[in-house]
Amino acid sequence: MSGEERTALNWFRDNHYKNLEKLAAEELSSVKYHSIISELCTKKLEEFLDKNPSANVTAEDLIDAVAAEARRMVPNEVKQKLIDETVKHLNDYFDKLGPRRFEQATSLDRLLYTQLKEYPVDSKKFLAINRWRSYLASFTPDQLQKLPLVKSPEVSTLVKAVLEASRPQEKQEVKQKMTPKEAETVQVEGEVDLPQQLLNLLDKESEFDSIQLATKLNIAHQKVIGAVKSLLTHEGLIDTSDVVVKDFELSKEGKEITATGSHEFNVFQAVGKDGIDQAGLKIPNAKVGMSKAMANGWVALEKSEKGNRLVRKVAEVKDDVQHDLKLVLEGKVNQVSADSIQQLKKRKLISETTTKGLKVKKGPNFKTTLEKPELDLTAEMLSSGTWQTKTFKKYNFDALGVLPASGHFHPLLKVRSEFRQIFLEMGFSEMPTNRYVESSFWNFDALFQPQQHPARDAHDTFFISDPAISTKFPEDYLQKVKDVHSKGGYGSIGYEYDWKVEEAQKNVLRTHTTAVSARQLHLLAQNEFKPAKMFSIDRVFRNETLDATHLAEFHQVEGVVAERNLSLGHVIGLFTEFFRKCGIENLRFKPTYNPYTEPSMEIFAYHEGFKKWVEIGNSGLFRPEMLLPMGLPPDVNVAGFGLSLERPTMIRYGISNIRELFGPKVNLEMIYKNPICRLDKE
Repeated sequence: MSGEERTALNWFRDNHYKNLEKLAAEELSSVKYHSIISELCTKKLEEFLDKNPSANVTAEDLIDAVAAEARRMVPNEVKQKLIDETVKHLNDYFDKLGPRRFEQATSLDRLLYTQLKEYPVDSKKFLAINRWRSYLASFTPDQLQKLPLVKSPEVSTLVKAVLEASRPQEKQEVKQKMTPKEAETVQVEGEVDLPQQLLNLLDKESEFDSIQLATKLNIAHQKVIGAVKSLLTHEGLIDTSDVVVKDFELSKEGKEITATGSHEFNVFQAVGKDGIDQAGLKIPNAKVGMSKAMANGWVALEKSEKGNRLVRKVAEVKDDVQHDLKLVLEGKVNQVSADSIQQLKKRKLISETTTKGLKVKKGPNFKTTLEKPELDLTAEMLSSGTWQTKTFKKYNFDALGVLPASGHFHPLLKVRSEFRQIFLEMGFSEMPTNRYVESSFWNFDALFQPQQHPARDAHDTFFISDPAISTKFPEDYLQKVKDVHSKGGYGSIGYEYDWKVEEAQKNVLRTHTTAVSARQLHLLAQNEFKPAKMFSIDRVFRNETLDATHLAEFHQVEGVVAERNLSLGHVIGLFTEFFRKCGIENLRFKPTYNPYTEPSMEIFAYHEGFKKWVEIGNSGLFRPEMLLPMGLPPDVNVAGFGLSLERPTMIRYGISNIRELFGPKVNLEMIYKNPICRLDKE
């Protein structure tokens, strides 16, 4: 809205506010509503122009502005009634015209159809609108765009009413004035799409600049560029060349100076004719302003025993900095000297901006109508001969074909494969891990974990209801485990409690893959002992509270080494080599407690991203109370270590929430798009 139109609207609001209130309170149809406002504004405009004879405001300008203002004042409960009244009027209008209306479809039909496309119209109540919408729905987008342009006073009023009624809360800004030449070449927004507007403009003029056109049409420059690029897809339609426009933009400080003056000028003003004590100079940016004012020779600093005092050295000064910044702000950079520009840039009051645009000219195949090129040559075209007048899209033999559908590796599978390869390179063999359901005997008792341990409670472990128990155990081994728990042995006093086989028979979802290790070590002890290195990577289950770092189902990586006279030093060396192959070299080991290992160690690695030590695993030497009942020789020690698969995967792929990596909330796009390999290794 221009300044003069705003002045007229403010005058109308101040002098005839009661008229606006009355209009807003009445439940009028939009057509009647607009008619009343037109009559009212035409009368009141004469009164306004008598008092403002130089104002360049038409009746239509004031009508649109006042209509929008009154519409904003309509109570919410009335707005829906206004829309319904408008639709009823539209239905009556189409019903009066009858079937002939379909044969005379125009650009106004397209506007109405687009505006009411999503509006829920009762098809039984408004038959004429329903028939009209069904008819226009049969048009293709290209056919709708090619409907003839018309200007019917009656239908134009109806279009305006529908636009107002269906968008009652939007501000109806009056369009900026255009010169007669611009009005001929540029269609009203909504009548023709932007690419067509550009073709119409080129038809009248030989060329245009995208930057200047965006400013003239008051639209974003990128919209113009997008429209030009869409025209470039039609071979030979237009030609373009690059345009680079350099300009300057004021910084926040620069904008403040245009309003309040430069810092040095403000200091000069504050000093005054009589001077001022330096301590009394309390204005914004006083230090910078004093330095600049002294450098310019405007003020001087006199030192005395009483203190420093600022005095003027000249009677008057001109604030050239503010003057130059205002010229830059108004786009008159050519009136500012090169030295001044450099000084403003040095003080960071302005910055240079570069805008890349396009100069557009007619191409050798220029025309004002766009035809979508045909993609296929059909039998119908050949038989009718229409292929001779058709434009066909050229084949692009350099284009990539459609990628075939294929599977995708989950990040967990990639890291699992990497860990598995490291174990195999170090001479480990893989243990069978197909038992998700395990008896409490192998999951807890065989590991010398007492039956009253908190980990065996329902709040930590998932118990199976069907089948609820297991009954097949090696009887002699079962008895030895019972004895070492209840009575002790092998140099241990045990736990000295009444061990119950019923508790050991309960089936659970395994809480760790150490249950697999226990089975394999027992199997190893049944024959003549041979050193062994074994590993497993598979799922385990715990009754955890779900959060960003915990799941009830996750993966555990476990390694087991059985060897005669194995020491803690050997174990640390083994762990160091394993994690070195994983790309982790800065390790620390901290003593800890585990029910079935002694000594036990937590493994920490220094995380460069977090800048702190992070726990990455647990380890230790299995206790004699676990190994000797199995039948392993007394001089055989077994070392075990374990870590989760999820934590290193999250670190390597930059995932902060475990639920985004594994489980029902995983975004499949993450799996499709994650890198096929990582570049975190040399």
